Amino acid sequence: MRRTTLRDIAESLGVSVNTVSRALADKDSVGVETRDRVKAEAERLGYVPNSTARSLVLGSATTLGMVMTNPSNPFYAQLISGMEQHCRKHGYSLLLMATEESLANERRAAEELLRRGVDGVLVVAVQEGADHWRRFRSAGVPVVLINRDLPELNTDLVGVDHVQGGYEAARHAIAQGARKIYFLEEDLGVSSVTDRVEGYRRAMADSGLRIEPDSMMKVPTRRLEQSAMPWDPREAYRLAREVLLSERRRPTAFVAGNDYFALGVYRVANEEGLRIPDDVLVIGYGGDPFAPYVIPSLTTVELPAAEIGLSAVEHMLRRLKRRPADGAPEKILFPPRLVARASSGGGA
Repeated sequence: MRRTTLRDIAESLGVSVNTVSRALADKDSVGVETRDRVKAEAERLGYVPNSTARSLVLGSATTLGMVMTNPSNPFYAQLISGMEQHCRKHGYSLLLMATEESLANERRAAEELLRRGVDGVLVVAVQEGADHWRRFRSAGVPVVLINRDLPELNTDLVGVDHVQGGYEAARHAIAQGARKIYFLEEDLGVSSVTDRVEGYRRAMADSGLRIEPDSMMKVPTRRLEQSAMPWDPREAYRLAREVLLSERRRPTAFVAGNDYFALGVYRVANEEGLRIPDDVLVIGYGGDPFAPYVIPSLTTVELPAAEIGLSAVEHMLRRLKRRPADGAPEKILFPPRLVARASSGGGA
C-alpha cells in the first residue's frame, strides 16, 4: 500500500501542497478553517509525517541513535528501558541497533544512523575501531559511550566502575576465608572485562595472595555466535567442572564475570555433591533478577543500570544544547554494589 503524501491531501481538498504543509505545521498564515479541514483530511487518509524528510527541513531529527552489543543482556535491557522513557520525556525518539559484538555490524549501524541524520549517538562499542564514530564528531554530532571506553575516540563515557566491581567481589571472597580464588570471565578484550580482571588482581595483591597461572579462566562467549542470550553457562560449566574435579586445582571460591557463568558452577556443584558455600563460594556479577531465587541465593555485584541510562541521556541532552566540541570529554563512572547472599556465606 502506497504511503499517503502531502500531495494526496492537497489534491483531495483542491489546495496547494504548500498550504497543506503550513496547515499541518500550525502556521499562522493559514486560516483556522483551512487548518481544520486539512487536519481532518490528513486523518481520514491516514497521513503519517515523514520524520526523515522533516528532519532535513528543520535540521534536527529529534532522534537519538542507540548502538548496543546485545539488548537481551538484563543490564542493557534495563538501561534501554530507562533511556527510552527519558528520551520520550524530552521529545526524542530512541533508535536502537544491535551489533552482536561484530565490527562489521557496528559500522553498518553507524552508516545507517548518519544517513538518518540523528541528533546524537549513544554507544556500547565493540572496541575494535573508532573511525566510523569520528565521522559523527566531524559532523558535529555528539557521541556518548556507555559502559565501555574507547580512548582513541576521546569522547564522553558514562558507565560502571568495573575495577571497583571486580575488586569488591574478590575482596568479599577473601573476607569469607577463600584463598584459592578462580575468576571466570569472558574472552572478549573489552574495557568492562579488563577492568574487572584488574580489580580482581588488585584485591589479590592487597591481600598478599598469589594468582595461580590457571586461575584466570577465559570463558568463550556465545555472543560471538550471535546468540539471543548474552551469555551461556555451558562453557563456564565445562571449565568449572575441570577444576572442581581436580584435587590439586580445586578452588575455594569462584568469582564470575556475570551471573550466568555462576549458574554453570552451581550445576557442577549439584552434580558432584559439593555444597555451596561450604565446599566452594560462588560470587556473580550483574545483579540479574534470578540471583535471589536460586538455591542457595547468589551473592552478586549489582550494577546501577537505571542511573547510568538516565545519566547518559542527560549528558547527551547537555551536549546537544551546545557545540559537541565545547568542554573536555567527561568520564562518569557509577559505583557497583556487592549484595552478599547465601552462596558466599554472607547472607540469607
